[in-house]
Amino acid sequence: MRRNHLVNVAVALVLDTLAAWLLDSASQRIVAVTLTLGALYGIGLLASWVLGCKLIGAFEALLAGLSLVQTIYTDTKRFLHTMRTPAVSGQRVVLISFPTSEKKTVGFVTKAMRDADTGRERTDVYVSTSPNLIFGHIEIVPLDEVMQTGWRIKEAMSFVMTGGASVPETVRFQTAAATKIGASGMAS
Repeated sequence: MRRNHLVNVAVALVLDTLAAWLLDSASQRIVAVTLTLGALYGIGLLASWVLGCKLIGAFEALLAGLSLVQTIYTDTKRFLHTMRTPAVSGQRVVLISFPTSEKKTVGFVTKAMRDADTGRERTDVYVSTSPNLIFGHIEIVPLDEVMQTGWRIKEAMSFVMTGGASVPETVRFQTAAATKIGASGMAS
């Protein structure tokens, strides 16, 4: 019984102290802000897990019913995923000779392959049109004709989107053969 009495006294002291603290207006503001931020964070977290996934799934299901839109959406999503995925190693932004050997254009290495007949290494280079990065074409270029730029993907995308107005200070005109790019498509 004495133990219960001690517990009751301790609880009463804690509750009295807590009540006095909560009656203070500065403490009330701190509690209100903390509870509001905690509630907003919890709602956002719950929405991103449950509601966010369901909304994205419903949107993609809606697009699946529209054949042309679905094709463009799927291809754009795949392209953006490819560009977001870090390269195995080396450089992804390159220059290639296009449309003539004297002119160069910025491209993004998407894949490397080997010619089954000759054994010559080739790369798939995505050449985007300005100012929209998702429109462009693929050039299959012999690896020894690809030139490394030393640019980051962000710099190259900015360069394309601004029509060349936003250009890095320097560019390297070094062929892939000089930097020893292998069949992985990236510099070693």
